[in-house]
Amino acid sequence: MRVRAFLFDFDGLILDTELAARAGWELLYREHGHELPTDLWATLVGTTHAPWDPMAHLEELVGEPLERGSLNERRYEHEIALIEAEELRPGIAEYLAAARRHGLKRAIVSSSTRHWVDMHLERLEEAAGWDAICTADRDPARAKPAPVLYLEALGLLDVDAGEAVAFEDSPNGVRAAKAAGIFCVAVPNEVTRDLGLEEAGADIVLDSLADLPPETLFSRLAQE
Repeated sequence: MRVRAFLFDFDGLILDTELAARAGWELLYREHGHELPTDLWATLVGTTHAPWDPMAHLEELVGEPLERGSLNERRYEHEIALIEAEELRPGIAEYLAAARRHGLKRAIVSSSTRHWVDMHLERLEEAAGWDAICTADRDPARAKPAPVLYLEALGLLDVDAGEAVAFEDSPNGVRAAKAAGIFCVAVPNEVTRDLGLEEAGADIVLDSLADLPPETLFSRLAQE
């Protein structure tokens, strides 16, 4: 396998936003005397297209409509405060450097919005150097687990699926990458660790991307 491109998920992979996102909803649920159901929350991870609405569910538990606007604003503020304390996840900087060193193309493939991705890349001082950034922008038809974003990224980079490696943290992301025919390395975080990344089809599952140096991955893929 000749690698020409690295395709990175964003939330939970480059930056651990997943734990903060869950914490924001946990805050609201606990303030109303309930616990966020983690099994239902798991269906939302890595996608914008899911059958479960946490706010509607909380209203059902409370038994009356809630002030959604003010609650969402407070939840978002709590989430952002937690995310701003986060840095690049372990191993990411090394893989970005390896891509530059080997002349590989780099893309972000995310079910989030372009604004969300750009905002955090600016803070992390990693906004430059991307060959493509593909986001769902609240369009369920583009969101993972559909392969739309990955296929779009391959087209923009002008590489074949067999020449790319995808890095994901969630089952929805893994399914999207594999549906596009891309070799997928899964690196779970605290939220996604027990969600069945191997069962979703990941080719490699790591505890941390730092556990697999880029040169070791290149050597392994050379034998594929």
